[in-house]
Amino acid sequence: MLAAAAGIGCGVEAAAAELLSKAHAVIRGADAGRHVGVLADDSFEGREGGSRGGRAAAAYIVEQLERLGVEPAGDDGTFFQSFGTLRNILALIPGGDPARADELIVIGAHYDHVGYGKAANSYGPFGFVHNGADDNASGVAGLLEVAEALMLLEPRPARPILLAFWDGEEQGLLGSRHFLRVRPASIAGSTLAFSINLDMIGRLRGRRVEVYGTRTAAGLRSLVTRANSDPANAAGLSLTFVWTIEDDSDHYPFIAAGVPTVMFHTGLHDEYHRPSDDAHLVNLDGIEPVARLTLGFVRGIADAPSGALPFRAECRQESEASRRLLESAATSAPGTPRGRWGLGSRPDPGEPAAAVVVRVTSGSPAAAAGMLVGDRVVAIDGTEVASHDDMLARMRAAEGRVMLNVDRAGMILPMELQEMTEPHETR
Repeated sequence: MLAAAAGIGCGVEAAAAELLSKAHAVIRGADAGRHVGVLADDSFEGREGGSRGGRAAAAYIVEQLERLGVEPAGDDGTFFQSFGTLRNILALIPGGDPARADELIVIGAHYDHVGYGKAANSYGPFGFVHNGADDNASGVAGLLEVAEALMLLEPRPARPILLAFWDGEEQGLLGSRHFLRVRPASIAGSTLAFSINLDMIGRLRGRRVEVYGTRTAAGLRSLVTRANSDPANAAGLSLTFVWTIEDDSDHYPFIAAGVPTVMFHTGLHDEYHRPSDDAHLVNLDGIEPVARLTLGFVRGIADAPSGALPFRAECRQESEASRRLLESAATSAPGTPRGRWGLGSRPDPGEPAAAVVVRVTSGSPAAAAGMLVGDRVVAIDGTEVASHDDMLARMRAAEGRVMLNVDRAGMILPMELQEMTEPHETR
């Protein structure tokens, strides 16, 4: 009987793994390109919020959601949440855990752009269609790919996931602000547990992605890094974690409302808010790993224990200057013993389980292993670090050699430190 039960358990796990593999496989640059090609076509006239082009774009998005079989979550049983002449598009993927049914995860991307452009919203020339292929047809395409993948998962992520296509972002983040003020009746009683924003993910260069908002809850950098490093997600991107929070995309209203939020973004470029932001310049193959990173990350967030990611208010006082100060190299006075491993570190209150390396002594075991200032130690001998003090205690107790897992630019690198035989200090 026990053997049979074990066999059933293995069968369930194998089936879930197969579905996860299929979910990743449906995220394809070619499919994203089809969405970008439609949304960034001249016939949509730059998708200005409230315009006929914007309404045509909304109709296309709803058609895709209906094809996927996602539940409408807008007003009166529709996909639309209307406000003035603008319309958000909302769809719901129910969660798998009834105990967390009211803890909502929001994944959003704005679908509007700036129409024909004007002095207030374009870098010119004006009067020409601004197709906004990267801004933000790419984010919409990525979100549709993630939605298709989520619909294949079984079991479903524990928490419900709201797919949100925001209108009026270019007019002052109007759609996301309206949603936070007035939610449709079907989700009015839900708690907003977390949000993710995809904005301009279509210009991946050097596999570099900017990640905003990881300071909004403790441990978010580690969750993003874990998703990025998981071979199942096939992401493997070089991540730049940006601490500054600005009022420039739909992540901001959620952070201002105290909702932990992360945004993925592949960076600005010369075509930003110009008529030249066209579909042929979008890196379609690059949308795939960003979407797979998003899928892996949202699965981790949706399955996290209740109360595990409270909003971290200190994020509002942090900036790139704060990051540089925390990660800056520490210097030792001449003649200071190098210690056993030649490694100096600082705790990070926003990432307590990922101490920052701030000193690597020349000629030390840490230097020989290839460690760099700015690396973060996340595991020792296969066991995750709980805190900076935990890391220090375990490094002191290690004998002869120690295997570290290090987060560098969002990728986990294994590094073996071999203690040298010459005399040394115990720290």
